[in-house]
Amino acid sequence: MENLFVVDKGRPACPIYLLTKQGLKDWLEDHAGKQAAWVETNHFKARRGEMLILPDKSGGIEAVLLGQGASQGASESASGRSEIDIFTIGSLSKALPSGVYRLAHDLDAEDMELAAHAWMIGTYHFDKYLPQKPDFEAPQLVLPKDCRLDRIMALGEAVFLARDLINTPAADMGPVELEMAALKLAEKFDAEIDVIAGDALVEANYPLIHAVGRAAYDAPRLIDIRWGNPEGKKLVLVGKGVCFDSGGLNLKPGAYMDLMKKDMGGAANILGLAGAVMQCGLDVNLRVLIGAVENAIGPEAFRPGDILPSRQGMTVEIGNTDAEGRLVLADMLTEAESEQPDLIIDMATLTGAARTALGPEVAPFFVRQDNVAHDLEAAVQAENDPMWRLPLWAGYDDWLSSRIADVRNISSGPHAGAITAALFLSRFVDRKTDWIHCDIYAWNPKSSPGRPVGGEAQGMRALFRMLEQRYGR
Repeated sequence: MENLFVVDKGRPACPIYLLTKQGLKDWLEDHAGKQAAWVETNHFKARRGEMLILPDKSGGIEAVLLGQGASQGASESASGRSEIDIFTIGSLSKALPSGVYRLAHDLDAEDMELAAHAWMIGTYHFDKYLPQKPDFEAPQLVLPKDCRLDRIMALGEAVFLARDLINTPAADMGPVELEMAALKLAEKFDAEIDVIAGDALVEANYPLIHAVGRAAYDAPRLIDIRWGNPEGKKLVLVGKGVCFDSGGLNLKPGAYMDLMKKDMGGAANILGLAGAVMQCGLDVNLRVLIGAVENAIGPEAFRPGDILPSRQGMTVEIGNTDAEGRLVLADMLTEAESEQPDLIIDMATLTGAARTALGPEVAPFFVRQDNVAHDLEAAVQAENDPMWRLPLWAGYDDWLSSRIADVRNISSGPHAGAITAALFLSRFVDRKTDWIHCDIYAWNPKSSPGRPVGGEAQGMRALFRMLEQRYGR
């Protein structure tokens, strides 16, 4: 993928104009004649994502126009953010013929890096199961000399990894295969990896992870990766790796089971984020915990009404076996907390309630500390990576009360499911620990520039930026 970019040495390259509808009017005034006539002949209106290639005299390409839609309102432009939708550029890296292109705009360094990221992830295609692979030679984008190409490549590769893992069907991406993917990542960066699988989880006191996965053909497992500076600040990344979620004995309806290969999307995103941390050499003592299980039905399946012990010692009454991801996370968060880390981040495709609240494109996150929320929100804005803070509303905490155990895994009512799930997890993390819980969808239900239908990385860029600023290189 390194050949996607060319460092600017002043050589000729085909210009790409990013035009709002108003910008198109200005451009036509500046390019009166054959070019303007070509635009009018092709009825180019600068709609968002609309592309038009302008031919030169020899039959080559003289320029490319990419529509941005209507200009943004005064409130957005007053914020200082460019009216250009950077991610529309992601549509060009597959649509344009091979060649060298440059943006005909003076973008600041951060927007240029976002443009390069969009260009890179726009080349993504999942062709593992296609008998004939697409014959594709990607065009090249000219980057300024001061662009952080290592960072661009690290985050692009992190997105590719997450998408590939999520898109792979569960028959080929079960707990064993997820372990193999983690092993490959660890070997790439000379990281240590340890795996506890099957009944050894009970002996090692991870009873909730074992209970969720014990009915499946592939044994449940805890994947534990360590990397970095032993004297650095301790960062623990925790991922829900439910490789397929049938709902267990609280069986999901077929329509809700269709996408459950993506229920390991939290683990996929965490592995991608960990890869970026290692590739860019952040100065941290990194630990990655992945609970890889399949929530299956069988003689060993856990049941509604069961009371299960946790690693922390708290007993959990099972109100619904389809609320299994939080059980896997609970044991891992307890282990993460045991080392008194500087920061814990967990990512999980946890609740449908989060999708109901914010839809598939905006990932909610939960934190206790306002300063941590502020840092992440600043990173979200800078990276144009949509996330939104939801409250850990203590008033709902007693909805998880049980008469016969320390806590229930779900509330008894239909409301605020994302909040009550986060409140359940909060019981396994010390109040003084900086902790971020991300309830992501990890899937694009419709295509948009650079984001095809399928598995997706959500919140990864924003989290990485926050880690960069918190820990440096």
